[in-house]
Parts: sequence; structure tokens; C-alpha cells
Amino acid sequence: MSTIAQDPKSIEKVLDLIKDIHVAMMTTVDEQQNLVSRPMALIHASADGSLWFFTKKSSPKVDQIEENDSRVNIAFADTDNSTYVSVSGTASEVDDRAKIEEYWTEEAKPWFPAGKEDPELVLLKVTTEMAEYWDANSSRIVRLFQMVTGAITGTPPKMGENEKVYN
Repeated sequence: MSTIAQDPKSIEKVLDLIKDIHVAMMTTVDEQQNLVSRPMALIHASADGSLWFFTKKSSPKVDQIEENDSRVNIAFADTDNSTYVSVSGTASEVDDRAKIEEYWTEEAKPWFPAGKEDPELVLLKVTTEMAEYWDANSSRIVRLFQMVTGAITGTPPKMGENEKVYN
């Protein structure tokens, strides 16, 4: 594994890996200091690595973020392509009607039946501090062959890239 500090191309790589993964697991810290995860639909990823989600003001995750250091982890998984991305950062509630209008999509309507005018609707912005990714970047057959070869030879298979990216 290698580490890359503040490389815009590496942030682009992370954004490229997550662009087709529409649901991620967001982990926050609750009042008892337990880690709590829930699925969240990614609505926008900014070029600077910021991730945007819709949520309700009254949701427990908003309280957890405000009361427990605002640190979060977002985990993305594309098991079909063996691509995994973990993003660590800080989250903040953004009540900006213009941004809500800009990011609104009809796919959000089941969770927000009142639409983009819902007074409970806010954005969660996750400012990326560090991301780590694992990208097999080869076909399933190649990955299977590498695993079988590793099992026979007793050497770990080379399964693709693993990088840490600091923003």
C-alpha cells in the first residue's frame, strides 16, 4: 500500500471509483460512543472530495454529528468489480435552499414526500480528510486465477491497487 498526500489526481481517482456506487454506509458516533452505521444515498461528490447527502434535520445522525466531534466514515463497496473505498472526514449540516435545489433529484422524493421545499430537508456535507481505496481493476476470472495461484504457491495474490489519499 502506498500513501499519497494532497494529490488532485488521487482525489479524482477516488471520485471516479465511487461515481457509480450510489449507496454508501455512513458511520457516526452515538451518545454512548458506539459506532453506528446506516445506508445513505450519495447525491453529489465535489471535485475537492466533499461528499453530499440529503437528510432530515431531526434525524439521530445529525444529533450524533453535532454532539460527538462531527467525525464520520463513509464506506463504498462495488462487489461486482472488487472496488472498495473508505472515506474519513468531518460532517456538517448545511441548510442551504439553493444547494438543495441544485442537488435535488426525484429519487429523493420517497424519503422527502414534501419535496425540496420540505423544511426538514437539509444537506450533510462530508469534508474528506483521508480516503483509502482497494481497486482490483481486473476481471473476476483474473482475480480467481490469482487467488488459486496464491493458494497453490502459498504467496498472497496481487489483487490490484491499495492507496491512502490525504486531502
